[in-house]
Amino acid sequence: MEGLEQWKDQLEQLKSQLEPWKNQLEKCLHEAIEYLNQIPPVQLYAAIAVLLISTALLLSIRLFKRAKSNTIILTGLSGSGKTVLFYQLRDGSVHQGTITSMEPNESTIVLNSDSNKKRKSKPVHIVDIPGHSRLRPKLDEFLPRAAGIVFVVDSLEFLPNCRLASEYLYDILTKASVVKKKIPVLICCNKNDKVTAHTKEFIRKQMEKEIDKLRASRSAITAADISNDFTLGVPEEPFTFSQCRNKVTVAESSGLTGEVGQVEQFIWECVKP
Repeated sequence: MEGLEQWKDQLEQLKSQLEPWKNQLEKCLHEAIEYLNQIPPVQLYAAIAVLLISTALLLSIRLFKRAKSNTIILTGLSGSGKTVLFYQLRDGSVHQGTITSMEPNESTIVLNSDSNKKRKSKPVHIVDIPGHSRLRPKLDEFLPRAAGIVFVVDSLEFLPNCRLASEYLYDILTKASVVKKKIPVLICCNKNDKVTAHTKEFIRKQMEKEIDKLRASRSAITAADISNDFTLGVPEEPFTFSQCRNKVTVAESSGLTGEVGQVEQFIWECVKP
């Protein structure tokens, strides 16, 4: 009983100590209500609207950052070595021979270079799009969620395929889904382990020249027949990849020998937290 009485006394003391705070809180609340009553309704509603919009915008930005894409697309002409590169990125091992794909290959991986460099790793969803012209429409299925595009070029047999590769790259660089999102593109000059392979600088310059010709020929297409969403480059100036709205870089690789460090660095830059 004595303990119960002590608890009651302590509660009474606490109540008396909180009484001034209660009075102060009621006073502040009363003043706040009085202040709000003095504000014209139009201004009050406008302030509330601004607050709600700002809150919604901040939440949207946070959700967008949280939902940043981790999808990387491998594409290019048939025979450029996309699928070998895909397996090298996925397994970190060499796959001998020619591998032809008729359906997209997909896999979620952690880059080998992430563990080697002890940097923060993030799962990457790699999609290998078949290079056959009839299967290229599958590219459009994955572009909306792409964080980056690796356009693979056969640097060994580049010259015979220069025009076709440039046309395909032109179509990618002028797609609305690529331009509006400013999706980074890496021109990956594959098979550079061969002695007769062309350098990345040679390939870059030749593709710029070819795309410059394509710009001129396609500018004559009537509005009703335009298949591309955006134009490339600066009018009356020779085309260079630096004129693109999205970042376009060039690198060398060899899927067979495992020289994919530049490709992995590009992928990491696209998906890094």
